[in-house]
Amino acid sequence: MHVVAVLALDRVIPFDLSTPIEVFNRTRLADGRAPYEVRVCGLTPTVDAGAFTITVPYGLDTLLEADTIVVPGCAVLTEGVPTEVLDALRKSAAAGARIASICAGAFTLAATGLLDGLRATTHWVAAEQLAASYPRITVDPNVLYVDNGMILTSAGAAAGLDLCLHLIRRDFGSAVAADAARLSVMPLEREGGQAQFIVAEQPPTPRGSTLEPLLLWMQENSEADLTLDAIARRAGVSVRTLNRRFREQTGTTPLQWLLRARIRRAQHLLEAGDQPVEQVAALAGFGSPVAFRERFKRVVGTSPAGYRAAFRRPGPVTEPEPSRSGPGRRW
Repeated sequence: MHVVAVLALDRVIPFDLSTPIEVFNRTRLADGRAPYEVRVCGLTPTVDAGAFTITVPYGLDTLLEADTIVVPGCAVLTEGVPTEVLDALRKSAAAGARIASICAGAFTLAATGLLDGLRATTHWVAAEQLAASYPRITVDPNVLYVDNGMILTSAGAAAGLDLCLHLIRRDFGSAVAADAARLSVMPLEREGGQAQFIVAEQPPTPRGSTLEPLLLWMQENSEADLTLDAIARRAGVSVRTLNRRFREQTGTTPLQWLLRARIRRAQHLLEAGDQPVEQVAALAGFGSPVAFRERFKRVVGTSPAGYRAAFRRPGPVTEPEPSRSGPGRRW
C-alpha cells in the first residue's frame, strides 16, 4: 500500500486539500484493489480552512511514514511556515519521500530549501512573488506541473488534478491513470500549459501621470496602424523621449503596451462575439490573421479558437471601459 500524506496547515485552500484526497482515494487497480492509503496530517488537531474548520487525524510524524507527500496551498503567502513543518518535510525528503506541491503549496516547499536550484511552478498570479522571494528557484509560470523526480510542483486549481494523475501514471501506468481520470471527469493529458487560463489584464493607465491622456488615446484607437512615429507625434515628443517616458511610467515600451491592449481587446471580442477570427484580428488592430494567431498564442497560451471555446459567453459585444489604473489584483 502506497501511503500518501496530505499536509493540512492553517488557512489551507480547501480545493487544493480535497483534490489529492479524492483522486488517490478513488484510484483502483485492474483487480479492484485500492493502491493508495491517504492520510491527512498537520501540526495541530484542527485547521482553519477559511469557510470552515477541519479535524486533522494525523500528526507530522506521518510524513516520515509516507511514500508521497502532497503540500496544498494556503490562502496567506506572507506568513512564515512553522519550523516543525519545515523540519518534518526536510527529514521526509532525506528519507526518500516524494513531495509534490499544489498551487501556492510551492511557497511552503520553497521555504524548506528543497526547490533550490530546481525548476518549479505555482499559480500564475503568484509566480512573480515566488521568483522574487526565492531567487534560487527557476519559476516557470507557463506549465501545468513540473516533475523533478522526487520533487514536483503544480500550478493553480485544476492543475493539481493533472499532477495527481501524472503521479498515478508514474506509479501504476497509463491504464490505471486513465481510469482515475475518467472518475475525475478529466482528460489524462491536456494540451498547453496554464497560460491558456491567463486573461491578459487591461493595460494599466497610471492615473495622474503625464502619459495618461496618450495611453487612453492608444487604447481607444488600438485598431489603427499606430507606429512609434505616430504615437510620438500625438504626444508631441521625440521617439526617444517617448520610449524613456514609457519605461519610467509603465515599465514597458509603447509598442509592447499597445500589443497588450490589442490582445485584451481580442480576448473581449472572442468571449462575447461570434465574428470570424480574421475579423477579430482586424478589429483588434492586427494587420495579418496569421500574425494575430501567433501573437495571441504566445501571450495567452492557446489559440484564438481555443480561447473562444473555453471562455465564450452569451450576450452582445460591448467595448470594455478604458482602464485608468493598474489591475490591483491581490493573491
